[in-house]
Amino acid sequence: MKSISFDTTNAICGALFVATGAFFAFQSLGLDLGTTLRMGPGYFPLLLSAVLVLLGAIIFIQALRVEGEPVDPFAWRGMLFILPAPVFFGLTVRGLGFAPALFFTAFIACFASRKMNVVFALILSLLLTLFSVAVFSYGLGLPFERFGPWVRF
Repeated sequence: MKSISFDTTNAICGALFVATGAFFAFQSLGLDLGTTLRMGPGYFPLLLSAVLVLLGAIIFIQALRVEGEPVDPFAWRGMLFILPAPVFFGLTVRGLGFAPALFFTAFIACFASRKMNVVFALILSLLLTLFSVAVFSYGLGLPFERFGPWVRF
């Protein structure tokens, strides 16, 4: 008899996605759904919840078919650098402006990896900032300050 391999990490993630999607789907049913052409306030949340439930079910089913790899110890370094980065961006984007805030945010997030060095982090942050300014400011014409009052002379 063939033994069933099971990936507990993905099974838990899939179950959490299904539970979260089901919770928000249930919440959106209390709102007016409307029609596809005339969406009510509950239509889009219900649609996103259904997608979340579907993705969670796919992940859960895949977890039953594939043997999981061992889970590494908790990534404290990633948590210490990734989580504060968007908070830093949110707190400084008005004062520094989009470009400097994004540069420093990317620079902070780079050090979540042990393999990152300062030179590569600077290059990566600069390229990400140039690309984002080109796309969002020039390409899409979004109205935000590239450089804020804290860095103007």
